[in-house]
Amino acid sequence: MRIKRTTPTTPTSGIARRLRILGVTATGLAAAAALTVPTASAQSQQSFSANQLSATSSAVLGADVAGTAWYTDPATRQVVVTADSTVSQAEIAKIKQAAGKNSAALRIERTPGRFNKLISGGDAIYASSWRCSLGFNVQDNSGNYYFVTAGHCTDGAGTWWSNSAHTTTLGTTAGSSFPNNDYGLVRYTNGSVTKSGTVGSQDITSAANATVGMSVCRRGSTTGIHCGTVTGLNATVNYGGGDIVYGMIRTNVCAEPGDSGGPLYSGSRAIGLTSGGSGNCSSGGTTFFQPVTEALSAYGVHVF
Repeated sequence: MRIKRTTPTTPTSGIARRLRILGVTATGLAAAAALTVPTASAQSQQSFSANQLSATSSAVLGADVAGTAWYTDPATRQVVVTADSTVSQAEIAKIKQAAGKNSAALRIERTPGRFNKLISGGDAIYASSWRCSLGFNVQDNSGNYYFVTAGHCTDGAGTWWSNSAHTTTLGTTAGSSFPNNDYGLVRYTNGSVTKSGTVGSQDITSAANATVGMSVCRRGSTTGIHCGTVTGLNATVNYGGGDIVYGMIRTNVCAEPGDSGGPLYSGSRAIGLTSGGSGNCSSGGTTFFQPVTEALSAYGVHVF
C-alpha cells in the first residue's frame, strides 16, 4: 500500500498505491496469512543454494508486480514475498512463472490493505503541499544541524516548515534519494528552533543496524508511538510506477499517511526511517523502513 503525500489541510487524504513508510509500530498485528503454494511438502525437503535464491529474488523484481515486497529468509532459505490486497491471483501466478524452476523457493504471504508511501522524530514537518514526519535530528562534524526523513518526502521539496500555516521555517532540503533508497536530509536554517536529540521523551544516543526479532518502536505525526518487532531484513518493495526501494527493514508495525519519514528506534538506538506499508493502526499491517545507518553514512552526519 502506497500512501500518497498528505496535504497540510487534509493530512490523511490521498491514498495511492505506493508505500509511504511512516511506520507506527503496533502490537497485536494480525499475522499475514500465507497463500497456498504448490508442492509445499517438497519445499520443506528441498534446499536452495544462494545462487538459486538470488535468481528467484531477481525473478520477482523482473515480474514487476506493484504491491509486493520480498526478502530472503536465511533460516528457511526461501524468498518470502508479501502481497498486499491489490495483488491478484493472476499476478501471483506471474511471479511464480517468472521464478520458473525455482518457484518452489517462493513463500507467498498476504497482508491486509495496500502498500503506500506514508507522508506526513515523529513531529510533523510540512513541505509546500504535503506533510511528513521528522526522523532524527543530526549534526555534521562541523556542528551544523540537520534532520533526516524519508526520501519520498524530500523528493521535490524545497523549504520545510513546522506548521501547516507555513509561518515557522525549519530549513531546506540538502539531499534526497528516492527511489532505490528512501532517505533525505534537511538543513536547519532557523537558528531559533530547538533541535532535540530525542524521539518524544526517548533520548537517542547512537545508531545501529536492525536484527530479526529486535523490539522496535516507531513515532509519527499521524499515529504517535507504536511498537513491534523486526521480521525481515534487506527487503525489496515495489510501490508501483517505477518506485522500487531496496534494502528495507520489514516489521509488523502499523503506519498511516503522514507518518512517513518518522523514526524507528530500539531503546536509545536509531534504527530506521518510515518508508511505507499496508493496513492501518486499527487493523494492523506490514511496514518497511529505510535503515538509518545508510542515510547517516551517505550524508556524513550523526545522531546526538
